[in-house]
Amino acid sequence: MATDRRPEYFKGSQLRVGIIGLGYVGLPLGLRFAEAGHRVTGFDTDPAKIEKLNRGQTYIQHIPQNKIQQFVQSKHFGATNDFARIAEMDAVIICVPTPLDQRREPDLSYVEQTAQSIRPHLQRGQLVVLESTTYPGTTEELVLPVLESTGMKCPIAQGPDAEQIGTDFFLAFSPEREDPGNKQYGLAQIPKVVGGINPPSGRAACSLYAQIVSRVVPVSSTRAAEMAKLLENIFRCVNIALVNELKMLSLRMGIDIWEVIDAAATKPFGFMPFYPGPGLGGHCIPVDPFYLSWKAREYDFATRFIELAGEVNTEMPYHVVNSTASALNDRQKSIKGSRILVLGVAYKKDVDDMRESPSLKILELLTARGAKLDYNDPYFPEIPKLRHYNFQGMKSVPIDAKSLAGYDCVLIATDHTSYDYQMIVEAAQLVVDTRNVTRRIARHRNKIVLV
Repeated sequence: MATDRRPEYFKGSQLRVGIIGLGYVGLPLGLRFAEAGHRVTGFDTDPAKIEKLNRGQTYIQHIPQNKIQQFVQSKHFGATNDFARIAEMDAVIICVPTPLDQRREPDLSYVEQTAQSIRPHLQRGQLVVLESTTYPGTTEELVLPVLESTGMKCPIAQGPDAEQIGTDFFLAFSPEREDPGNKQYGLAQIPKVVGGINPPSGRAACSLYAQIVSRVVPVSSTRAAEMAKLLENIFRCVNIALVNELKMLSLRMGIDIWEVIDAAATKPFGFMPFYPGPGLGGHCIPVDPFYLSWKAREYDFATRFIELAGEVNTEMPYHVVNSTASALNDRQKSIKGSRILVLGVAYKKDVDDMRESPSLKILELLTARGAKLDYNDPYFPEIPKLRHYNFQGMKSVPIDAKSLAGYDCVLIATDHTSYDYQMIVEAAQLVVDTRNVTRRIARHRNKIVLV
C-alpha cells in the first residue's frame, strides 16, 4: 500500500473498494462501485450471504441476480468473511446496522466491532467512510479513536487553516440514502452528502463518491453530515406524526383525512403531503430521531418535537388494534378467539424488508389479546426470529376468496400492489384498512373500516 496518497488519488480508476455489511445499503453500494469499474470486495459475518453472492445469487428482491452474476464473473465483485483482506483495500466503507436497544438508546456495537475489525489491518493512505446512520459525533468519538490506536493519526481540523493538514489515513462520514423500492431515484441519482474529519479526508471521500453518483455535496465536518441525515428523517417522522394525530382527530370528527390531505396538496407552494398509517417502519425513520434525542441529553437539551412525534407514531399500532377490536365488537364478536388475517409484514409496499415494521407490533398486540392469527405476505414466506420479536417460524398462508371468507377480520397492514383488493373486500366478512388502499372500491363499503 502506498503511504503518500493525496485525496486526488481516489479519483482514479480500478480502485479496490471494501464494503463492510452486505445488507440493503452495502450490497447496492458495492454493485454500484463495480458498475463504475472498481474492484469491490464485500465483507460480512454471515456465511450464507457470502456463499450466495459468490455463486452470483441475490437475497434482496429488488437487486437482480443477473447483475450480481455479471460482476462476480468479471471479477469486479466478490464477498468474504476474511477481514484481513481489508489491508488490500484503497477505501473501506462501513454499512452496518445501528439499531436501538430495548430502552430506545443507540446500539453502536456493530459500528464499534467493525472499527475494531478494521484496526489491525488499517494501512497508511487508506480511506475509511462510515455510512451507518448515527448521532452527531460518532465518527469522531467512536471510530476515530479505535483507528488512531494503531499509532496512525487523522487529526480533527476544520477551516482554511486546516487545508494542508497531514494525515496518515483518511476518515469521513457519508450517510446512506437508500430507498428500497423507489424506481424513480436509484443510488446513482441521489446526491451524496460527505463530511470529513479534516479537509483532506473530505476531499478524498468526495473524489471517491463522485465516480458513482450524479452529485456530491461536501459539508464542513463529519458532525454536519451526521446531523444532515438525522434532519432528513426527523423531518419525515415529525410530519408523519402530525398527520397520524390529525387522522385520529378526524375519525372522531367524522372527516376523511385522506380527502383533506389531497385537497391541501393542490396548493402549489408551502405544503408537502404526508400520509398516515399503522406506524413507522424501515431502518431509518423509526430509529434515527431517538439517536438525536439521546445525544441531546448530553447537552441538557430536551428535543420535545422529536419525543412527541415518537410518542404519536409509537402509539399507532395500538390504535390499529383497538380499532380492530371495536370493529369486531360492533359485529358482536370479541377480539379474543377471532380469526384475523394480517395482510403484509413488510414495512412498506413491494419490498422484502420488515425492519421495524409496524405489522410486527400489530401481530404481537393481537396475539396478546387472544386473537387467532395468520398472515400473508408475498415477500416473506416465513417470519424469521427477529431482534425484538419471535413468532416461531410463522408462515405466510395462501389467500383466495374461499379462505378469506373464513376470517372474522382481514387487516390490511401493508398495501402491496400484488393484492387484489376488490376480491379481498368482496370475500372478507370485515376489512380493517390502515393504508386507505380500498378507497376506490365502491361495492361493500359497509365491510370496510378505515383506521
